[in-house]
Amino acid sequence: MLSLAEVTRSPGNRLHEFSLKNHAGSPSVRGNQSRIAADILFFCISAPSVMLHSWRPYEILRHVSEVNTTPLHAEHVALGGRMVDFAGYSLPVQYKSVIAESKAVREGAGMFDVSHMARLHFSGDRVIEFLDQITANSVSSLTNGTGQYSLLTNESGGCVDDIIVYRLGDEEFGMVVNAANHAKDVAHINAQNSFGVQIEDHTEQTAMIAVQGPKATAILAGLCSDADALNAQSMFGIIKAEFAGVEAFAARSGYTGEDGFELICSADEAAGLWKSLVEARVEPCGLGSRDVLRVEAGLPLYGHELSDDMSPLAAGLSWVIDEEKQFLGSDKIDEVRIHKNTPLLRGIKMSGRRIPPAGADVVVDGEKVGSVSSGVYSPMLECGIGFAFLDRKIKIGFDCEVEIRGKAESGKIVSRRFFKRA
Repeated sequence: MLSLAEVTRSPGNRLHEFSLKNHAGSPSVRGNQSRIAADILFFCISAPSVMLHSWRPYEILRHVSEVNTTPLHAEHVALGGRMVDFAGYSLPVQYKSVIAESKAVREGAGMFDVSHMARLHFSGDRVIEFLDQITANSVSSLTNGTGQYSLLTNESGGCVDDIIVYRLGDEEFGMVVNAANHAKDVAHINAQNSFGVQIEDHTEQTAMIAVQGPKATAILAGLCSDADALNAQSMFGIIKAEFAGVEAFAARSGYTGEDGFELICSADEAAGLWKSLVEARVEPCGLGSRDVLRVEAGLPLYGHELSDDMSPLAAGLSWVIDEEKQFLGSDKIDEVRIHKNTPLLRGIKMSGRRIPPAGADVVVDGEKVGSVSSGVYSPMLECGIGFAFLDRKIKIGFDCEVEIRGKAESGKIVSRRFFKRA
């Protein structure tokens, strides 16, 4: 089996320079496999000049490792999805085009198979105490049927993962974690469990579909056994109901900046629910548009804007952290808050269509002031956009240049929130 490094070093391969530039010094290609795969995907699918019909990153990524499939794999193949290995799963990078799918979510309703994300269940009489110890947000403030975006932290104040926590009952909680961090997160959580909490992994027996867009809730309400309860949910609110006859847990959340719900159902019934959503005119969408939409919405991606050895404060996530409680690594996070000794994550809007690639230098007045962490082409803004960790002295509104394949391309420092729902 070919490693990704071997494939990208093949003669004439245009990924070679990109891969080496962004991953020089990595301890091993396989150890950084998820980030390398993500970087290559984002570079390929976002740039109009190197769209997928020109050369095929999904063929390259197929060689990275043996891959798992989600319960919806056959549906993706039947719909003509271009399949890639992402975080160990075979998933569609696109069906029609990244631009068309991005617009479908911004203008109507689209859906994503996010079954690769891990779903964990927690229960026990000390479960709130335990979760408040290992996460940054206030679990004790949740009421039954609500959820919150949060962080798993480590002793050094770094971010093990960004997660969503749901309160299912008085002593029962759910947690969704990133696929690439699944094994790491479970090991970390188990190592901290001196509270007698029962932890179950429900990933294999369930599937997860994110339905997103301004028309998403109305479409789902038309399929839902309790439309009034669905419509009444606030952000991160949850209900259990039937959708087109399939029982599902529905949470008002997503990764696009749009309204919508994430549905968790039995793996055996996932294909039926997916087909019903297709019939209801929800557009199937792939990883490519999901990344474009999350950057437009200013949302971080683990391995790019978050990591084990960086404070989440650098990524602008102070709003996620409960300053009133003590939790794992909170003392280190407090030190960063006081001393302000980290760079800050900012947005970059390019003057043209060029994409600021991860790892590229950002220059202001001839001085390197940071580097890009994520970049895409935005169909909404019709230009390249991205995030960059920059020196604190660099403010919104500054002009900048980004080094893209040996050429300085002009841009401007802006807010990370390129898109805000009306």
